[in-house]
Amino acid sequence: MRTLIQDCINNKSSKTPIWLMRQAGRYLPEFRSIRKENQDFIKLCLNTKLASEITIQPITRFDFDAAIIFSDILLVPFALGQQVNFKKDFGPDLQKIDIEKLNNTKKEDFLKKLNPVYEIIRETKKKISEKNKDTIGFVGAPWTLLLYMLNRKSPKEGNFNVFPKNRDIDNILIKLDNFLKIHIEAQIENGASIIQIFDSWAGLVPEKDLDYFVYKPIKSLVDFIKKKRSISICFPRNIDNYKKFVENVNPDIINIDYNVDPSTIRDTIDIPVQGGFDPKILLQNKDIVRDEVTKYLKTFDQKRYIFNLGHGVLPDTNPDMVKYLVDIVRSFNG
Repeated sequence: MRTLIQDCINNKSSKTPIWLMRQAGRYLPEFRSIRKENQDFIKLCLNTKLASEITIQPITRFDFDAAIIFSDILLVPFALGQQVNFKKDFGPDLQKIDIEKLNNTKKEDFLKKLNPVYEIIRETKKKISEKNKDTIGFVGAPWTLLLYMLNRKSPKEGNFNVFPKNRDIDNILIKLDNFLKIHIEAQIENGASIIQIFDSWAGLVPEKDLDYFVYKPIKSLVDFIKKKRSISICFPRNIDNYKKFVENVNPDIINIDYNVDPSTIRDTIDIPVQGGFDPKILLQNKDIVRDEVTKYLKTFDQKRYIFNLGHGVLPDTNPDMVKYLVDIVRSFNG
């Protein structure tokens, strides 16, 4: 059964698919009621029943064209033996990495820890099987995971160290490549039709180090996804040159952020494009939202385009405004 996103990629539909990053989460009252009773974020991500319910919530409300599983990129470091907590008003807080634990992690132990994620994908797939929608799994890119694992917190506001290219870093990147592929394969085998790779902090990598930290590690994952006959979406957020990224990595779809001029992307990139819309605009009035949504739809009208954001839905977003956004895109489709 073909989906609207797959038809868009293959140039077999004039309609614009829509789904949103972080569509399952903090802005929805039905999510907040669950979260209030489940303070441990990692445990919630590994609760098959609740995480599957959360994944489906925005599909029920807005009829998006894809369900992205409710999970987190830091479940991979967690499964590799690094303690991960989420603190209110702080974000992720990671224990110091134990290289011996990392080196000795076995595939079966890693998969056992993350088995609830695969069950969530199966449950989600089952619930939307007749709705002709994609189920999206995802991973963090090696650079972004490396940054969290060694920095042990979010690198916001320049709060991070640039790591040298040495044997220790090589070792961690090799381990990440291996286990990310294991995680990707398990998601695909359990029903994920698309894998999105989030390189949330790609914009922090100096130009001279992009090949080492960004291009080669992500290309390795993209090539693996192609071998598995699945679809890859790459989101190298805040990167300076999307065209160069696409040429080096060759993903199926490129997700752009809101700091890049969409017309430049339209004129320089031939593969399908996703995203770009600034989530902060959803905090504005309807006239502004309509004008900005229409700008993206018209810019990519003759291109293969999936409407999405240039970052995740913000917690203060009114769900009614998301409904308004969806209605504009559907109306543009005719």
